[in-house]
Amino acid sequence: MVKVTLKDGKIIEVEKQTKVSDIAMKISPALYKKAFGARVNGQKAELMTEINEDCNLEILTFDDEDGRWTLRHTGSHILAQAVKRLYPNAKLAIGPAIDNGFYYDFDVDFTFTPEHLEKIEKEMKKIIKEDLKLERFELPREEAIKYMKEREEEYKVELIEDLPDDAVISFYKQGDFVDLCAGPHVPSTKKVKSIKLLSIAGAYWRGDEKNKMLQRIYGTAFPKQSKLDEYLKMLEEAKKRDHRKLGKELGLFAIHEEGPGFPFFYPKGMVVRNILEDYWRDVHNKAGYQEIKTPVILNEALWHQSGHWDHYKENMYFTKIDNEDYAIKPMNCPGAMLVYKDEMHSYRDLPLRLGELGLVHRHELSGALHGLMRVRCFTQDDAHIFMTKEQITDEVLGVVKLIDEFYKVFGFEYFVELSTRPENSMGSDEDWEAATNGLRAALEKAGLDYKVNEGDGAFYGPKIDFHLRDCIGRTWQCGTIQLDFQLPERFDLTYIGKDGEKHRPVTIHRVVFGSIERFIGILIEHYAGAFPTWLAPVQVKILNITDRTEEYGNEICKMLKEKGIRVETDFRNEKIGYKIREAQLNKIPYMIILGDKEMQEGKIAVRSRKDGDLGAMSLDEFTSKLNAEIKNRINSL
Repeated sequence: MVKVTLKDGKIIEVEKQTKVSDIAMKISPALYKKAFGARVNGQKAELMTEINEDCNLEILTFDDEDGRWTLRHTGSHILAQAVKRLYPNAKLAIGPAIDNGFYYDFDVDFTFTPEHLEKIEKEMKKIIKEDLKLERFELPREEAIKYMKEREEEYKVELIEDLPDDAVISFYKQGDFVDLCAGPHVPSTKKVKSIKLLSIAGAYWRGDEKNKMLQRIYGTAFPKQSKLDEYLKMLEEAKKRDHRKLGKELGLFAIHEEGPGFPFFYPKGMVVRNILEDYWRDVHNKAGYQEIKTPVILNEALWHQSGHWDHYKENMYFTKIDNEDYAIKPMNCPGAMLVYKDEMHSYRDLPLRLGELGLVHRHELSGALHGLMRVRCFTQDDAHIFMTKEQITDEVLGVVKLIDEFYKVFGFEYFVELSTRPENSMGSDEDWEAATNGLRAALEKAGLDYKVNEGDGAFYGPKIDFHLRDCIGRTWQCGTIQLDFQLPERFDLTYIGKDGEKHRPVTIHRVVFGSIERFIGILIEHYAGAFPTWLAPVQVKILNITDRTEEYGNEICKMLKEKGIRVETDFRNEKIGYKIREAQLNKIPYMIILGDKEMQEGKIAVRSRKDGDLGAMSLDEFTSKLNAEIKNRINSL
């Protein structure tokens, strides 16, 4: 018998070779029905996994990220099997689970169309009904290569050839279909209850634009149809909120073919951007930050010193100046290190908080570009906090509080992840342990629930990531707090301690917006273009019913502008209903409608985007209401 410790601490005894699925049934038939995978001693496992020694066991359902990924990974295999059944000459590339679904890349001698997707999806549903068992088997490397060559799967052969000589290669079989795969999977295709194919895109093999362009089919899978229907409804809502479409319609920004990935901000977009930056400065000034500005181009040697060259050069742009090599900065960190190093610091100066709205450039593949969400140049609202080790917890708590204040202003909820040491990291085990424990202690002191994301930290330190949840349920990773012992060492940063000796500071790297461009894109979609009054490019539109009220309207416009209100007029010779509808389409928070009665009484008729007709009021009443909304940054969806 072996002892199995469950998530709640309860211990049960089972015989050796008992499958995880049988243990799930023993715990609860309801849990067995909902189970898609497991963690055994913290490692991902399958329901088919046999337990042969004492262990910790966690049964995973669709509520767990790894449970969702296991289900959807099987969905990608069902997609590949359906394509091979329908188009036997298709070559298989890769097919992982991703956030909200899965995809598979294919090499075929024709172009997939929506009609093909309908046919493939129908075949997938047939495979699900066939209740095919997923069976894992392993082969030595050379046998695995031979096996895939016999099946004429050249992309799989290339993947296997890149593995070490002594690697044991795993495959999964479901019916007559076999795929190279590390797993995990659900026990049967029948577990994938509800699937939907969503779109087709191009994708370079292994993400390299020098390689062949393949065709990528995206899909998703859910444990029941109602969940899938909810998700598809959310996707339809997301289409209506597409920031690229709304950005163009509302005159906020554009991306031209002369500069792919390099956004142009138009006057109304600059209003939103400047308000966000002003708010950022206001909050950071109150929190004791000092603003700096560092150059966009710096000598290549600096990036070797910082470690970015070894870990990030593929994403950087380069140039020559006076026959010397320079790099366009992909990050602001090294510049902040030089600013700190330029002066001698005492322990009395710490913590030193330096903030920067720094423009950075990163090379992104053309296929990855997406409006403001994925661009090649963007402004990071960076800050670097230099401190003693004793100040770590308090400073991280201060940043957590600041980020919380920011997100609440925009009506966002969020959840938190702690990301630990990645494989390609710099620094000693001791430094990493101290940094990770420092972040963990701050999160626990703040009383925040968090998830540990193993191995996803920055190359120089662990980090806390903040994931926003917008009004239709999508999540966006924006804010981050990274604790760094490495760059202060590489740049030989010091401060004079109480003992009169030199000591090494610790650095926090942190962003709140993340990328201002991306944050604007998120806000456009979150608000569906209908910005709250304090953030709206145009806060008030004045509409006249007759030409007789135009002069009165111009007087009101002048008075509102003098009070700092962003106002436009529409005195065209059009029907008032037409002008109101146009202002509504332009998402203007308030309209002032002027007729003979309003002019004679010296009042204004006010219409709200949200609440409709508010009736007649004095200009002073209206501006008082408006200024309260703006001053308090009232967030209304």
